[in-house]
Amino acid sequence: MTLDQWRRGIGTFLSFTAFGIGGLIIGLVVAPLLHLGMRDPVRRQRLARRLIQRVFRAFIALMKGLGVLDYRLEGRGRLARGGRLILANHPSLIDVVFLLAYTPNADCIVKGRLATNPFTRGPIGVAGYITNRDPQALLEAARDSLARGNSLILFPEGTRTTPGRPIKFRRGGANIALRTGSAITPVLIKCSPTTLTKGEPWYHIPRRKVQMDLHILDDLPPEPASNQPTSQQARQLTRELSHYFNRELERLHHEPKRTAVA
Repeated sequence: MTLDQWRRGIGTFLSFTAFGIGGLIIGLVVAPLLHLGMRDPVRRQRLARRLIQRVFRAFIALMKGLGVLDYRLEGRGRLARGGRLILANHPSLIDVVFLLAYTPNADCIVKGRLATNPFTRGPIGVAGYITNRDPQALLEAARDSLARGNSLILFPEGTRTTPGRPIKFRRGGANIALRTGSAITPVLIKCSPTTLTKGEPWYHIPRRKVQMDLHILDDLPPEPASNQPTSQQARQLTRELSHYFNRELERLHHEPKRTAVA
């Protein structure tokens, strides 16, 4: 490893140590205080989400300040509108950190095992994020969240993208879009060089600093009604979304670099 890799490795260690400590503090201190001081669960969730948004922005600033990564956001204003289903590809472990940091009152669908992880269960519980343990309950919770004007973040791949392979979505995002009639806000995430991919430990430090680019695109309207059963419509929409993301990511890969507001 080069000297620069060692420096960024130390920065990565400090960043994730801070992340873990922050998660424990929210779970052990902040969440109990919010439950004691605020009986209305909707107000409590909104307050918790604002806190998590600020904490994640601080975490991103820490990583940038330590030289771990740099980032750009394009179309950030599109994340400020409520009632949208935000679908994103998932190249890195920290994708959700960026989306939650820059989406006001964001709800999020997370893996069920994260709700039992000691570092993440506190924030997930107090913010009321939706777990994917029960598909039917997930759909009802998503419908309710979007109806309340929340933005709902989902990674339709269900896991992190395997580098070098085309994106292949599962039907969860399409099902939610079709059954709620919500507009889809696509987010293209590019991580170069790849880092924190599936199965890759945090201490595998890339040879150069990571660049995270998030491109928030124009909304895709919900699919018009047809005579096909919803399950068939969901399969078709899933194929179309997978094709759309693969095409747009390929186009993004060949476009010249542009400056965006972060």
